[in-house]
Amino acid sequence: MELNWSRWFRCESSFGLLLVPRQPGIFALAEEVIQPAAPGARRMLAVFEVNEAEDLARALSHLFAPSSPWRNRLADARCYLRYAIVQNPQDRIASAAKLRKWLTSQLDVAAQIFEHGSALSSEMRTVAERAVDRVTGVMEEEPMVERAAVGQ
Repeated sequence: MELNWSRWFRCESSFGLLLVPRQPGIFALAEEVIQPAAPGARRMLAVFEVNEAEDLARALSHLFAPSSPWRNRLADARCYLRYAIVQNPQDRIASAAKLRKWLTSQLDVAAQIFEHGSALSSEMRTVAERAVDRVTGVMEEEPMVERAAVGQ
């Protein structure tokens, strides 16, 4: 199943979510881990949550509720969000589960990227980044995000 993801957008407050549709789907939360230091430099995001919801607008607005485990992180860090509409409940649950499983399996690869930095061969980094892109749906044309890294 191919998912049609929205663009990444900054997740600053529940007011920024007013245009999120009240439809079922999957969403991904990510934190900016590398900010661009120079003009033209690219950003890197670390995906820290993938989940599904029967009503995306409601589920995403609950992220800012006082009882939310993500409230402080969203307030303290530069976090981004993207979503995909998935009407079929079985497809939605299965896709979210597969994404979470894949993200968990990639923790070691992400740790190597950040521990070794430039010492890591560019070929391995490219393969890891491309794999994350396939799962999160990052498109090459999106200038805001270069690649997503997996981590918690």
